[in-house]
Amino acid sequence: MKKAFTLSFIFMFTLGFSQEIGKLNLKLKDSLISYKKRVLETTEIDILTSFYTQDGNNAAVTGGIGTEDLQDIAMDINVAIPLNEDDILTVDATVSAYSSASSSNLNPFSNSGASSGGEGDDDDDKIAASNTITGSPWTASSGASKSDVWASGVFGYSHSSENRNNIYNAHLSFATEFDYTSIGGGIGYTKLFNEKNTEISGSANIYLDTWSPVYPTEIKTYVNTSGNLNADFFSGVPILDQNGATIDKNGVNAWKPINNTLVEDKGRNTYSFTLSFSQILSKKAQFSIFTDIVMQKGWLSNPMQRVYFADKANFYIGNPAHIPIYTTTNNTGVFQLADDIERLPDNRFKLPIGIRYHQYINEKVVLKTYYRYYYDNWGINAHTFNVEIPFKVNDKFTIYPNYRYYTQTQADYFAPYEQLLSTQKYYTSDYDLSKYNANQLGMGIKYKDIFTSKHIWKFGLKNLTLNYNYYKRNTGLKAHIVAFGAKFILDK
Repeated sequence: MKKAFTLSFIFMFTLGFSQEIGKLNLKLKDSLISYKKRVLETTEIDILTSFYTQDGNNAAVTGGIGTEDLQDIAMDINVAIPLNEDDILTVDATVSAYSSASSSNLNPFSNSGASSGGEGDDDDDKIAASNTITGSPWTASSGASKSDVWASGVFGYSHSSENRNNIYNAHLSFATEFDYTSIGGGIGYTKLFNEKNTEISGSANIYLDTWSPVYPTEIKTYVNTSGNLNADFFSGVPILDQNGATIDKNGVNAWKPINNTLVEDKGRNTYSFTLSFSQILSKKAQFSIFTDIVMQKGWLSNPMQRVYFADKANFYIGNPAHIPIYTTTNNTGVFQLADDIERLPDNRFKLPIGIRYHQYINEKVVLKTYYRYYYDNWGINAHTFNVEIPFKVNDKFTIYPNYRYYTQTQADYFAPYEQLLSTQKYYTSDYDLSKYNANQLGMGIKYKDIFTSKHIWKFGLKNLTLNYNYYKRNTGLKAHIVAFGAKFILDK
């Protein structure tokens, strides 16, 4: 959602003393007074609001099966303020409020009347003794983790040289959610030459994240009670085996996760370097290429996500009649206790390389194409292709249909529900790391008023945009995205 600023490059030179004027064979009696156009003439405000909804059957929180129902409403406000002719200050603030059925199942049992309490966070609920405790990966829990707000802020600064051929920029950022905080920063440089037909830019960024880890209730309780299945969350709650029989909690074959350690390193750091090259090929064609070099270090697994192993016995809490139909949406009454949380390497190297090509077909139509290849050291190779065809209906309205195709290979550590082995060092059932392909179809419309005749207070309306996109993976995940944007310019 970050906005790029259009730079205007108009300048006049002061022709100094009469000697220099003579050399240039100019018959001016007086020196000319120079004028330098501002990089940004006046304050601009971009507002973007969006609604996102999805559904699917491969929730990572519940081990690769279960509802992926999620809704998200977000708003982003970007303000660009000219400090003088050469410098711009930007402030970007984003707030995103979401409701997630899968996240609610950190404690899937709270939808059966569990009283809140525990050890101080939203998913340490104690359950009163009962033989009717239920839960299911296919239904949302009423736990506090079903919804949350993500917020971020970015402060940026850019400086353009006198001839507008050199642009320097820097930014600081902050983001927070219920289970992590992030601070970051970066610097960048852009060089224009060849009469501004060629552009090279580079940037370096660092983001330092800190986990406030939240775990599946049964895993955390087991660790905190040193394996006592008659304490806290488990007090008075029957545990069932695969046949629906109540187990002896003190027996040698009772349920237990394979690891007694949780998040050991609460840091997650990301370092990136971006390099891009852009060239105007002709009056109607433009080409650009870019690459990102990204290195991540620290705890890269998501502690919320359960894992189930093929070589471990299954144990449940809930209605034994639903165990045979556990992996179907008909299961509304039983939940399987996790074997472990997701565990992945503590480093990841990412290398995407992308190409853009824009061709102006005529004064009405533009063809915009994009291709990106992605590689990482977790075994994923991916290809993205995107095409957009803006069509100018008239001076005020443009429509732009678009299509995006994405495909990736499977990460080395992924396997579906109950297909992983406990002898593996790393494992996940997160379908974002699976092999899949996705198609996205969209349509947008843009209204532009170059004279900013419509006003809200002291701000003139520059443009309005409305976009809709439909996204579908071959794994069954489907999503709809609607976004509305507006750009305002402060009256001089």
